[in-house]
Amino acid sequence: MRSSAKFSAAAVAAALALTTLTACGGDSSASGGGDGKVKIMVGGLDKVIYMPAMLTQRLGYFEAEGLKVQLLTEPAGVQATTSLVAGDVQGVVGFYDHTLDLQVKGKQVESVVQLAQAPGEVEVVSNKAAGELKSPEDFKGKKLGVTGLGSSTDFLTKYLAVDSGVKTSEFTPVAVGAGQTFISALKQGSIQGGMTTDPTVAQIVDQKIGKVLIDMRTPEGSKQALGGLYPSSSLYMNADWVNGHKDTVQKLANAFVKTLKWMSTHSAEDIAAKMPSDYAQGGAKLYAEAIKSTLPMFTRDGVMPADGPETVERVLKAFNPNLKNATVDLKKTYTTEFVKKAG
Repeated sequence: MRSSAKFSAAAVAAALALTTLTACGGDSSASGGGDGKVKIMVGGLDKVIYMPAMLTQRLGYFEAEGLKVQLLTEPAGVQATTSLVAGDVQGVVGFYDHTLDLQVKGKQVESVVQLAQAPGEVEVVSNKAAGELKSPEDFKGKKLGVTGLGSSTDFLTKYLAVDSGVKTSEFTPVAVGAGQTFISALKQGSIQGGMTTDPTVAQIVDQKIGKVLIDMRTPEGSKQALGGLYPSSSLYMNADWVNGHKDTVQKLANAFVKTLKWMSTHSAEDIAAKMPSDYAQGGAKLYAEAIKSTLPMFTRDGVMPADGPETVERVLKAFNPNLKNATVDLKKTYTTEFVKKAG
C-alpha cells in the first residue's frame, strides 16, 4: 500500500509539474499574438544597443498599434535566445548572428526588423593592462570579459582573436555581464579587457579605469574591424510563429520602424529624456553622450543592409566549428516583408 501510495503521489506531482511547465512557457510560442499580447525578451534592456525596444514602448508606438507588449530582460543575448527556443517568449531583441547559429542547430529563427547595421560593441582594456594589451594580437594569455559564453560579445571577441592569429584556446573568455558587474571585474583585475556596450563604455572611460581599444559603434568601425557592415541588434522570432501571426508581426514592425525614424530626427538628449531615469547611472549628461556615440549603428528603416548577412556568416565561420563546414541558407535568417510595408 505504501509503495502504491508513493507511486500515486509521485505521478500526481509529475503531472502537476508538467502542467505548470506548459502553462509557464512550453506552449507560449504557439499562443500569444492573436489578442495583441506579445512577450519580447531583450538581451539587456538598459543597453544602448537595444534602446529601440524600451523607446518604442515609451513613445507609445506599441499601444498605438493595438499591441500589449511585455518587455523582459536578460543580461546576455544568449540567455534571451534560450527563452525564445524554450517558448517562453514570442520574440527577442538581440543580435542577428544568433539566427545563423540556431539554423545549423535545426532551429528556424529570422530577423523581422533589423535595428542595427553595426555591432555597437567596444573592446576596452583596463589602464593597468594597457601596456601589454594594445591589439587583438595581444589577446593570448589574457582573461577577456564577455556578457555570456555563447553570446555575441563572445562571438566577436573570438573572431578578433582568430583574425589576428590568436587561437580561441589561447585566451580565456569570462562571463561578466554588463554594467556594474563588468566594471567591477575590470577594476578588480579579474579581466584585463573585454567587450561591452554603452552606457558601460562611457562609465569606464569617465571613471578613468580603462580605455577604448576597438570601436565598433559606427558603420566605419564595423568595416575596419570586421571587413563590412555587421547587422546586429534586431527583433528576431521563430519563423513558424511569424508565418502564423503575420498581422501581429506587421504591427510590431510598424512600431519599431516608427521608432527608428523618430531616433533619426531627434538628438541624443531628446532620446535620453524619453528613457527610464535609472538607465542613466553615470548621470544624465554621460548617458546622452553614450547614446550619441552609439546612434550611428542604427538603421533608419529596419531593413537588412546589403551584404550584411554575408559578413556575419564569414565572421562566424572563422572560429565556430558548428558553422565552419555547414551550409547556411541566409535568406531564411531574415525577412524584409514587414519592414518594407511599414516603410
